[in-house]
Amino acid sequence: MRPVRPTLLVAVALVGALLAGCADDSAPAARATTVSERTVDGWPTTTPAAAGFDTTRLKKLAREAKRLDSTCYAVVRKGRLVGDWNWGTTRLTPREVFSVTKSVTSALVGIAVRDGSLSLDDKVARYVPQWRGTASRAVTVRHLLSNDSGRFWSVESDYVTMSRAADRTKYAIGLDQQYPPGTAWAYNNAAIQVLDRVISKATGMRTADFAAKRLFGPLRMRHSHLTADTSGRSTNTYYGLQTTCLDLARFARLYLDQGKADGKRVLPASYVRASVGRSSTDLNAAYGYLWWLNRYGELRGSTDQVDADGQPVTPHEGRLVPGAAANLFSAIGLGGQIAMVDPATRTIVVRIGPGQAGPEGAYGLRNAARAVTWALD
Repeated sequence: MRPVRPTLLVAVALVGALLAGCADDSAPAARATTVSERTVDGWPTTTPAAAGFDTTRLKKLAREAKRLDSTCYAVVRKGRLVGDWNWGTTRLTPREVFSVTKSVTSALVGIAVRDGSLSLDDKVARYVPQWRGTASRAVTVRHLLSNDSGRFWSVESDYVTMSRAADRTKYAIGLDQQYPPGTAWAYNNAAIQVLDRVISKATGMRTADFAAKRLFGPLRMRHSHLTADTSGRSTNTYYGLQTTCLDLARFARLYLDQGKADGKRVLPASYVRASVGRSSTDLNAAYGYLWWLNRYGELRGSTDQVDADGQPVTPHEGRLVPGAAANLFSAIGLGGQIAMVDPATRTIVVRIGPGQAGPEGAYGLRNAARAVTWALD
């Protein structure tokens, strides 16, 4: 993702409480797990060397994560924890991971699809009666997942006004249609927040309860939960997940394992492939269903300027991580919250840190990807 503009960082700071227990100079020294510990928070462990890593280089990547103001960094390969490092808080302390939440919301939609509770081609107006007979009547669930819904977007609305709204889902639903669906791509927090209404109406459960029962429970993500807005009526679906590095690794493994957890089907394999195996829209090669991809093509970032037609002012082509495999995919949040998956080596890299860059600069996807582009033997 492109670096977030300073003005945007100020606005996003209003989106809720930042990370609990951020690292400071008085924090205890970080400790990496070793093979002598049979399990760490349920994860079987291995050594870097046994997993095919250069131990010195992997430790260097962990030091880099610490220098860039991380509170945890973890590497998993082939279902085993190679190492996890924690600074300033314990590994079991849930922390805000901002837009990583979007990928979790996508998973909840996928579970509802598997249940037969909804279809990606359903008109959102089926669940949001206010949109019937309006310019938003043609918007589908798939459009919301692909970020090409054409719903109204602006920095002020997305990062300030909605964050101040007592009922965020009501606010998001009440916005106008800016462009015809499928014609413009925008990293649209408000559009994604509408999925709270879609999920709750389709399943008959509060979105947070549905997540706890159908996703976090089966994945044994015991330190994770979705937060609510101040009204208590809306579950935050565009940000608001509070979790840990090792729980996020469990979530990433669900997609690496094609929708299965401990051998049991949670997501349809076809939904996983559609989410992270190919671009969901011609308007952004780097985007699946609320996941970031490493596909080559025309790229759009989360804060790109657009013209009057909603198209990028300066289109550009490439990959998010040029040196990594095309099938690499990631859940990414503000401030370098990352759960990255490299299917070729079955490697998962997770990093959590404060919601803004520290004094040494920002942690990003390319930092995380060095575990598979640089640290391998």
